Amino acid sequence: MKYKRVVIKLSGEALATENGFGIDSEKVALVVDQIQKVHNLGVEIGIIIGGGNFWRGRQADKEMNRTTADHMGMLATVMNALALQDSMERAGLPVRVQTALTISKVAEPYILRKAQHHFEKGRIVIFACGTGNPYFSTDTGAALRAAEIGAEVLILAKNVDGVYDSDPKINKNAKKYDTISYMECISKGLKAMDTTAITMCMDNDIPIITFSLMEKDSILRAVNGEKIGTYIG
Repeated sequence: MKYKRVVIKLSGEALATENGFGIDSEKVALVVDQIQKVHNLGVEIGIIIGGGNFWRGRQADKEMNRTTADHMGMLATVMNALALQDSMERAGLPVRVQTALTISKVAEPYILRKAQHHFEKGRIVIFACGTGNPYFSTDTGAALRAAEIGAEVLILAKNVDGVYDSDPKINKNAKKYDTISYMECISKGLKAMDTTAITMCMDNDIPIITFSLMEKDSILRAVNGEKIGTYIG
């Protein structure tokens, strides 16, 4: 394996049912199967998950306070984190959920030293609530946690198989990048991640690999250093 400690960013939509809402248990099981294979290699895994299958801050009407809308989105990530934790535990994986907002009845608060201890004990840690602050996305949360725990790579498992110069769903001639620099990704306005997240990865020398979660063993292949999706670095 190429990487020994990784952060995996999952979109909420990756767990959604066909209508894009809620949680599809079969999709969750497929994600857990991939994570189990990576865990069995001895890789230390941190996971950040979005909440778009329940709520996105931008869904709020103009009258809703932005901070309130973002806090609702953070709570949506907790639901996904707990669903993923439950599925992992049923598969026999040791896992803990830590939240950036204090919800001690259902999960641990995020404490870096405690997260490090979990990794030392061979546990997977799911980080919920993004950064815990409004106006920041879960992409930025993933970049922040990757920097804090000293991850060697940030893995983006998405619904698209890499970074394109335009939307491949609209433009059939869209060009896919095999590799691209942080600055080129930012300057061209490519929608791989939020600009804040890419900048944080660039400042902390954390490469980003983005690919389709639906490809067979895609997470395992990325951790092994195989050529897959788009490498940003």
